[in-house]
Amino acid sequence: MVHQEQINISTKGNGDMHDLTEKVNQVVKNSGIQKGMVNVFNVGSTGAIGAIEFESGLQRDLPEILNKLIPPSRDYFHEQTWHDGNGHSHLQATWLGPSLTVPIANGKLVLGTWQQIFHIDCDNKARQRKVMVTVYGE
Repeated sequence: MVHQEQINISTKGNGDMHDLTEKVNQVVKNSGIQKGMVNVFNVGSTGAIGAIEFESGLQRDLPEILNKLIPPSRDYFHEQTWHDGNGHSHLQATWLGPSLTVPIANGKLVLGTWQQIFHIDCDNKARQRKVMVTVYGE
């Protein structure tokens, strides 16, 4: 069996993070699937999905380390082509990845106590984001 729903997020850009755990839990519940997997996928090339302890310190640390490792305002080839100021955004999002797959057991996400599903907007402006959640199993 497969069940799919879309989650919409309004972001502020520039490392804005959202905890999607409860929304993904609700999609799993809506699916009726008891054992399987759920895939959470960011639609677009400047946002990413992952798992983290979603607390205020890490909500600051992750965007800061991304900007140190792949800083904005560099002369990326993307900038030379498009001049839109977000070459770093594409690179950061690619590095983190667009999706996360989590096991489901007894109709619930199998996550650690301090592990939540997050979305991060790596773009340099506010966006309306679409996240596709696909649940499959039995």
